Amino acid sequence: MFKHILIPTDGSPLATKAVEAGLEFAKEIGAKVTAYYGVEEIQPHVYGEGYIMDRKLMEEFDRRVREIGQEHVDAIGKAAKKAGVKFTSAVTKAYAPHEGIIEAAKKEQCDVIFMASHGRRGLSGLIMGSVTNKVLTHSKIPVLVYR
Repeated sequence: MFKHILIPTDGSPLATKAVEAGLEFAKEIGAKVTAYYGVEEIQPHVYGEGYIMDRKLMEEFDRRVREIGQEHVDAIGKAAKKAGVKFTSAVTKAYAPHEGIIEAAKKEQCDVIFMASHGRRGLSGLIMGSVTNKVLTHSKIPVLVYR
């Protein structure tokens, strides 16, 4: 069956529940897990009368977001160790979250992506879509959605 599972997280409570379920699933089938956190690339915007976000500010923001991402995947690593599941992690920059998830799964040679559904419904779901929906529609790797 599956031997290597990518579990992306954004640190939200629903993603944390999916992580727990994904680790349990990995343990049951004897699979290895790669935890993934995607850092969205900052798009500098022009504010007001030509003010552009300072490069140092952008670098500091990027550094802090990477630290947060690393904390999230480290927490998954601790849970994986406790569950006896082989574990690796990746924190990378991505233009869009779904692209980062799919690229990480390819790069890490995962054979399935196990992720939460944030269940966006109604108008916001139609207009914005969800990261999960975008992964489902663009991934060639199977995706298991935890609800």
